[in-house]
Amino acid sequence: MIKLPEPVEDVVVNLLRLANTKLPMDIGWALEAAAGWETNEIAYSQLGAIMDNVKKAEHIGRPMCQDTGIPVFYVRGRFDSTISDSIRAGLERATKEIPLRPNTVDPLTRENPGNNLGQGMPIIHFIPTADDFTEITVLPKGAGSENMTRLGMLNPADGEAGIKRFVIDAVLDAGGRPCPPSIVGVGIGGTSDVCVAMAKEALLQPIDEENDDPVLNRLEGELFQSLNSSGLGPMGLGGSTTVLAVRIKKAYCHTASLPVAVNIGCWATRRASAKISDSGVEYSQGVKL
Repeated sequence: MIKLPEPVEDVVVNLLRLANTKLPMDIGWALEAAAGWETNEIAYSQLGAIMDNVKKAEHIGRPMCQDTGIPVFYVRGRFDSTISDSIRAGLERATKEIPLRPNTVDPLTRENPGNNLGQGMPIIHFIPTADDFTEITVLPKGAGSENMTRLGMLNPADGEAGIKRFVIDAVLDAGGRPCPPSIVGVGIGGTSDVCVAMAKEALLQPIDEENDDPVLNRLEGELFQSLNSSGLGPMGLGGSTTVLAVRIKKAYCHTASLPVAVNIGCWATRRASAKISDSGVEYSQGVKL
């Protein structure tokens, strides 16, 4: 068994508190920048209300959104099978202590266990590596944005133009439902399931860093400009700020396929990470899988 310097259960409680009560700094900066260039009076007031809400949430230590989402965990590095039970215990504690809204229900009976657990919960993705640390990342995902997820199995001949059309249509069709200004996660390639997973993982990438892939970096910029020129605006009420960023991940795919997925993060795209090593625990919100 791997001995860690701090109980994983405690780390998970701290992670969920950090993610839900404090907006990542890069997203906060993007909101302030958006308010600086916004000329639409309604849009400006919406951005002001969002930023005021963020400051109050951090000050009183309460969740910044009443929908605290379903937490999606990513575990990377060294770990053993006991970590799943510790994450479950941490989530159950955090639901009571922070508190988090109990969101998980049986998909058919709609029965709610009241602790954010249940069959298949929490969602944990394991990424084993040779690193000498354990890194736990959490991405709480609310229903307003998650329900706007889209997958398209495009024809390879559709190319870049088809990809851009699909992403723009997905965001504009979502309208104000995912609480824009949003962060748009895009997956390109892989298989259908891998593509959707990449779109969600893309939301973890800091929005103040350029994409390492020059082609994807260009696509992100073009989509950012197109979406912010749409006029949809904050909360779908009009304005110049529909998205704060577009983040894209890709994987090679079958020669006869071109999967594209969109996973939208609302203005409160919450994330936090903890790197657990022999020297202690380091918490961060600048996550990068």
